[in-house]
Amino acid sequence: MIQKMLPLAIAVLTGLPLRPLSADIISQVKNPDTFFYATIGDIDTLDPAYAYDTASHQVIFQIYDNLILYKGASVKEFTPVLAEEVPSKKNGGISADGLTYTFKIKKGVKFHDGSEMTPEDIKYSLMRFMLQDRAGGPSSLLLDPIAGASSTRDDQGNITLDYKALDDRIKIDGQKLSIHLAKPFAPFITLMAQWSYTQSKAWAATHGEWDGTEDTWKKFNNPKKETSYFFANTNGTGPFMLENWDKNTKTITLVRNDNYFRGPAKLKRVVIKKVDDFNTRRLLLAKGDADAIYVSNQLEPQVADIPGVKMVDIPVLDISAVFQFNWNINATANSYIGSGKLDGKGIPPDFFADKDVRLGFVYAYDQNVVVDQIYRKKAKIARGCIPPSLIGYNAKQSVREVDFQKAKEHFQKAFGGKLWETGFKMVLPFNAGNDIRQTASNIFKKNVESVNPKFQVDVRPILWSTMLSDESVKKLPMRYTAWLADYPDPHNFAFTYMHKDGAQSERYNYNNPKATQIVEKAILEVDPKKREAMYFDLTKIAYDDAPFVFGISTLQPMPLRDWVQGFVPNPIFPDYFYFYWLSKSLDGANGAKKG
Repeated sequence: MIQKMLPLAIAVLTGLPLRPLSADIISQVKNPDTFFYATIGDIDTLDPAYAYDTASHQVIFQIYDNLILYKGASVKEFTPVLAEEVPSKKNGGISADGLTYTFKIKKGVKFHDGSEMTPEDIKYSLMRFMLQDRAGGPSSLLLDPIAGASSTRDDQGNITLDYKALDDRIKIDGQKLSIHLAKPFAPFITLMAQWSYTQSKAWAATHGEWDGTEDTWKKFNNPKKETSYFFANTNGTGPFMLENWDKNTKTITLVRNDNYFRGPAKLKRVVIKKVDDFNTRRLLLAKGDADAIYVSNQLEPQVADIPGVKMVDIPVLDISAVFQFNWNINATANSYIGSGKLDGKGIPPDFFADKDVRLGFVYAYDQNVVVDQIYRKKAKIARGCIPPSLIGYNAKQSVREVDFQKAKEHFQKAFGGKLWETGFKMVLPFNAGNDIRQTASNIFKKNVESVNPKFQVDVRPILWSTMLSDESVKKLPMRYTAWLADYPDPHNFAFTYMHKDGAQSERYNYNNPKATQIVEKAILEVDPKKREAMYFDLTKIAYDDAPFVFGISTLQPMPLRDWVQGFVPNPIFPDYFYFYWLSKSLDGANGAKKG
């Protein structure tokens, strides 16, 4: 068993200093009309139909409205936004069979360009979200319940979607928009709280985007992100508008929409800037030049005692610290795999298709170090891909503990013994600025290399947007991944990690037909006990196949200047701000710590 790492060892692995910081008490609110957030992720795209990362959605969330929204910190209650009311069986918005959802759409809502939003714009946006269907993207979230298929294409990439059938499932009658599901899907209402971003149909067509017709949609299926006008241009109905996206400095500036239909926000401007260096972020917070910063659990103590800073611990509905293995790496112009051969200078594309390689890596990793040291015990080891708070979590499922002898035995069997003799060299990437992922990846490097000196793991920082692009074309051999709930139901995690079309399994080429079948059956099952049993079976498959290292569920620390008012922590949006709710004032602020 590996010895637990001391905090000093973690500091050495990350290269991060652990020195104290002095700060003066600030008596006045700095820049009272502007919110500055220093974070570590640069956005991938501003297109709501393409984006599938938290950094991008942090911005999109401010610019585009959904039909409904989660109510405060709840994941079960909702408030209407573009809809007049939240559909329910009681008000007739949800049919008795649970297959039809009808939304009464508000009149008088304006897009940022001054044009009026109509139910046709909402239908267009839902259709575009599904039809674009970029590989590894979010489209399956709506395709699955509405179209009855998780993709518009077959396994060979041929388009198979029946456009007319899909178009017929979304009906408009005056100000009413009805969505007819292909199959029962209990969490559908939660999808509308995050994945019904509305765009202007006319504005899109004017700028060369899909015009909303059957004749042209296939040209926009599975696009390259930079080819879309929506990549860097926006026109939503939300409380903030895009003022500038400086791709060189990784800075997004939003300006208040003074004509917002729910009333203008209290803040006039929002600045979100990528700042990789933790000490720089910490100094910005201490001086009051940043109103909030991203901080990892392991570095939380270095900001918790800054005068005028309050800490909020947010329970996260997630699975983090999942090291995902790529079963068929794309070797084309791939700098992550060296020679691309099993010759001691690289790894072949099918490196992780060998189960003994996967198990060698699994047994070489100690998730307890991650929980105890990196997350400071503010995390819980998950047993599979479903968070402990959801139905289907199997607390009795076995977890492979670190065992160097077993790791050695599996590595010696891999590739018929050749791997042990030749060794390998590969890159293990992490998103630059994420000290937790850097530390965890370095633990992996240290442990794997200690099994055999011929094993070489190069832990390398990669720009977030670059890593997402490389991941989307399946170039990454493996990496630390995390999945934040798209909606609060186990299907979201089961589909993502275990279904052949799931975002993670698709990106890393994992396809077990039995697992896919169970995922598809479980979402249709209405009996909670039977559904739970299916997820237990799924967990066993995950254990047997070892497509990834079992992860953890976490708490997210959020340091805020004490003048920040109106922040509501929500498990679905742990590192999101809904800036519409926020203001800056020292009234009632005392700098007290909150946990």
